[in-house]
Amino acid sequence: MKRLRRWARQWAIALALDLVALSLFSLVYNLVTQGAVPAPPGLAFVQTGDIRTRYVEWGTHGSPIVLVHGFVESADTWAPTARVLAAGHRVYAIDLDGFGYTQRVAPYTTSHLTTQLLDFVAAMHLTRPVLVGHSSGAAVIAAAALEAPQQVGGVLFLDGDGLPLSGNSHPPSFFTNPYRTTLLRLVLRSDTAIRFVYGLTCGPQCPALDASGVQQWRVPFQIATAEPAMWQVVATGIPALSTAQLARLATLADVPKAVVFGADDPEYSPGAAASTATLIGAPPPTLIPSARHLTLVSSPAAVSAAIDALADRAAD
Repeated sequence: MKRLRRWARQWAIALALDLVALSLFSLVYNLVTQGAVPAPPGLAFVQTGDIRTRYVEWGTHGSPIVLVHGFVESADTWAPTARVLAAGHRVYAIDLDGFGYTQRVAPYTTSHLTTQLLDFVAAMHLTRPVLVGHSSGAAVIAAAALEAPQQVGGVLFLDGDGLPLSGNSHPPSFFTNPYRTTLLRLVLRSDTAIRFVYGLTCGPQCPALDASGVQQWRVPFQIATAEPAMWQVVATGIPALSTAQLARLATLADVPKAVVFGADDPEYSPGAAASTATLIGAPPPTLIPSARHLTLVSSPAAVSAAIDALADRAAD
């Protein structure tokens, strides 16, 4: 028994020393790596209520399409699909508040993001654009259609069902400072880590990330105010609506709907796309073969074809 107590005491001391060492490393690392990275030059912004919203525009003619990204993404994530759509549409992608290069203005709630989107439509003088929401962006476009159906030409859920993550719109934070800051900075400073997460999410159909592609995902989280805002976003939870709220979309007869999922998306069960389409009153979903969760990157032609079809329905 005495030997067991001695062994337990030694392990407790070792763990305490490890924790102290980890804390010291974390504090020193955070101090050495603090400081913001400048945003790229030439970005376009428009004032949307209390938010200075960054946006990207493609195309010069045709009906308007507004693209809304998902969690940890930005307007730039849409580039492969937007370039295809630009042949027949005026295409706009925005950085939602809390991500990309848009001014960070709390709170980062679904309601606040919905107001930002509708204010963007008004600021750009767009007439009933088709709204496309990727992943958690589906909830934002759904809320916009419910709040102002007369301003929306149609909605397309892309790789997203609009529901809370795992039934909980406020996912817990597993890390506290200084450790979470250290972890975030270690990941962001590693090209290998960024490429690994991208490859896992996007799948083998996606083009490999070159140096500029890595920067596209990295820099928005390194600009001034991005880091503290990130923790507020995580605490708030991803944009989401309840099942009852989403079901109200089916009552909007003048707002056509569509659902497009990657057939191999690991984020959702096999029947999620079909159940989402039924819930919101959309036709049977489009499933893109062999695609995962970033179909806007892996399958721009297929995604663009589905958006084109919805835009045609909206025009009719």
